[in-house]
Amino acid sequence: MVFSTVTFLFYFLPVFLVLYFALPGRYYRNVVLLLASLIFYAWGEPKNLPLLLISILLNYLCGLAIGWSQGKGGAGKTAFAAGIIFNLALLAYFKYFNFALASVVDMLASLGVPMTRPDAVTLPLGISFFSFHAISYLIDVYRKKTAHEKNLLALAMYITMFPQLIAGPIIRFSTIARQLHQRHHTLRRVELGIKIFVLGLAQKVLIANSVALPADQIFTLVPEALGLATAWLGISCYTLQIYFDFFGYSNMAIGLGLMTGFTFPRNFNYPYIALTVTEFWQRWHLSLSRWFRDYLYIPLGGNRRSSLITYRNLFLVFFLCGLWHGANWTFVIWGLYHGAFLVLERLGLQKMLKTLPRVLQHTYLIIVVMLGWVLFRCDSFAQALHYMLAMAGGMPIDNPAAPVMSFMNGTVAFALLAGTLASTRVFKLFTRPGLKVRFLTPALSLALFALSAISLATGAYNPFIYFRF
Repeated sequence: MVFSTVTFLFYFLPVFLVLYFALPGRYYRNVVLLLASLIFYAWGEPKNLPLLLISILLNYLCGLAIGWSQGKGGAGKTAFAAGIIFNLALLAYFKYFNFALASVVDMLASLGVPMTRPDAVTLPLGISFFSFHAISYLIDVYRKKTAHEKNLLALAMYITMFPQLIAGPIIRFSTIARQLHQRHHTLRRVELGIKIFVLGLAQKVLIANSVALPADQIFTLVPEALGLATAWLGISCYTLQIYFDFFGYSNMAIGLGLMTGFTFPRNFNYPYIALTVTEFWQRWHLSLSRWFRDYLYIPLGGNRRSSLITYRNLFLVFFLCGLWHGANWTFVIWGLYHGAFLVLERLGLQKMLKTLPRVLQHTYLIIVVMLGWVLFRCDSFAQALHYMLAMAGGMPIDNPAAPVMSFMNGTVAFALLAGTLASTRVFKLFTRPGLKVRFLTPALSLALFALSAISLATGAYNPFIYFRF
C-alpha cells in the first residue's frame, strides 16, 4: 500500500486515526500503530511479513546483548557484529543477488561459457529503509549514543512505523526514542500534520504524477525516435518527477508523524537551487546523506587525513550510495559520477565557479544533475549514452517519429511550471507574516486535497519511483 491511493486515503488512514485517538493511553496507541504498520506492509506483500518480523526480533535481541554486556567483555562486540552482518546479509541477498548473478552470467557468456539463470529473488518492500534503521540503531547502542531498547513493542514500532517504512525519511532511533514512550498530541500538531501531508500528497499526485507519464514514454523510445527537444522534455519531466515523488512522500511521512505525536527530520531543502554539487548533497535526501556521513564517511576518516584519503572516502561513499539506490551498473556509475564532481570541486572547481555569475553557477549545477538523472533513469549505460547524445544535439531537433508536442498537454505544461516554481523559494513569499493570504491556507489545503483525490479516483497515472529501492 502507498499513501497516494484511494484505499489509503479514504479507508486505511481514517480507520487508523479513529482507533488511534479513540483508545486511551500510550500503550494502546502504540499497539494500534504497530498493528496498522504491519497491516500496511502486508497489504501488498504478505509473504515478506515474516522476514520483517524476524528482522525486528533479531535486532531487538542483538540490541539487548550489546546493552547488557557493555563494559563486561567481548559479548557485546559479538552481538554487534552478528547484528550488522545479519542486516547487511539480508540487504545483500534480497537486493543484490540478482545483480551479482546476472553480472557473473554475462561475464561467463562473454567467455563462451553458457549458464542457466535461476529464478530471480523478489525484492521485499522497503528493505533498504528498514535495514538502515536497524543498522543505525545497533551502531548507536554500541557507540553508547543511545540506550538499548528494552521494550520489544517500542523497537518494533520504530522499525515498522508505516509513515516512514517504505520511503523514509531514515530516522535515527535516538531522534524518536523518547517519543516512542512519551509524546504529546495537540490539535495544533494534528492540524499542522494534515497541512504538511496534503502538501506532500499534492506534490506527488499533481506534479510528480503529471510529469511521470511523458517521462516514462520518452525514456522508452528507441534511440532512432529520440529528438533533441524530446530528450530535453523527457529529462526535465524526470528531474521534477523524482524530486516531487520523493519529496512528496517525505512530506506525507512528516505530516503523518505529527498527527501521531512524532517529529521526523526534514528530508529536502530546495536542492535544485544549489550552485554546486557539494551544496546539492547538503540539500538532497538529507537523512540518507547524514546516514552515510555518520556511519561510513566519518569512520573512514572523513576529511581529517590527507587529500587522497578524503577523495577515496568520497568515492567509496558515493559508490555505496549509488548501489543503495538500486542493483544496476547505472546506479553505480551515477554514484561515482557525483563522487567525481565532489572531488573536482574540492580540487578547485568550486573556487572557480564562485568567480562566475550566480546564473552560470546554477546552470552548471542543473546540467550536472540532469545528466546524472539520465544515468539514474536509464536501464543500461548504452541507453544513457544514446540519450545524452540526443541532448547534445546528435539527433534532429524534433524527430517526426516521436514529435515533442505529442507528449505535451495542458496538464503536463502546468505541472512543469508549478514544479519549477515549487523547486525554488518563491512560494515562501505567500507565508510571510502579515500577508492575508496566510489565512487561506486551510482553504488551499482543502482544494489541493480535493484535486489530488479527484485525480486518484479517476485512475490517473500513479507510479512510485522508490518501489525500486
